[in-house]
Amino acid sequence: MSENKVSDEQQTPQTPATPPAGRPAGGGRPKMMVDMDPSGQVTGRESDRSNRQFMNYAFFKLDPAFRRLPQAERDELKAEFLAAAEGWAADAPARKGLILRPYSLVGVRGDVDFMLWRIAFDVREFTEAQARLNRTRLMGYLTQPYNFVSMNKRSQYVNRVDGSGHGLEVLPGQGQFLFIYPFVKTRAWYDLTPHSRQGMMDEHIHASVPFKGVRINTSYSYGIDDQEFVVSFDSDYPQEFVDLVHRLRYTEASMYTLQDTPMFTCVKKELAGVLDDLG
Repeated sequence: MSENKVSDEQQTPQTPATPPAGRPAGGGRPKMMVDMDPSGQVTGRESDRSNRQFMNYAFFKLDPAFRRLPQAERDELKAEFLAAAEGWAADAPARKGLILRPYSLVGVRGDVDFMLWRIAFDVREFTEAQARLNRTRLMGYLTQPYNFVSMNKRSQYVNRVDGSGHGLEVLPGQGQFLFIYPFVKTRAWYDLTPHSRQGMMDEHIHASVPFKGVRINTSYSYGIDDQEFVVSFDSDYPQEFVDLVHRLRYTEASMYTLQDTPMFTCVKKELAGVLDDLG
């Protein structure tokens, strides 16, 4: 994780020595938002809007009726789907920065069979990607039980701790496995002072330091999807990820987790291999 400089959104306001009536010491809503001027229109600083990547984690489930088709027809439908999916990124100009990473979940979860991790600087690219797939015959045999949209931005908590995955650009698919879950904090978390939240996140981050084989990608969904975050972890070692999540359960910040399911274990493969797993 590259170390991030302290930005405007990481500045912590002073906490009053005596809390207002009805507020416990150390509690209370912060006096300023995380970032009052994300566009830079007021302060004149450069906006990072054009530098933020959007994430789309699209999960698909196959209708078993597909497996009853003749082999030649199945192969034809998979080839058509493959060309449409890979063509989304391959046909676009390099400047668009489109990224596609396919994963199989066959044998790992019962409610989904594969996932396409799509990354773009324009959220409308996901509409184009899905429209291409919708025009294929294989989509007539596929449903999408889950579909998450999120956006990356610099973490407000990582400013003193070295690590990975908290910058402004995601480097996807570095591990053989990708572990994903949507994440929601309790309302009580946002009622804490920035100082209290920072302390808990410092503990949370330090607890993760020994797990060098796991790389975290945290993205944000405030206002653009039902969850607040989508958290994904690249790793070659499921064992290490299990131990990491277990350890994080003992941190104070975990008390403020409202939702962190469903959890998905995704196996990285070429898209042709992902489709072959379907039968």
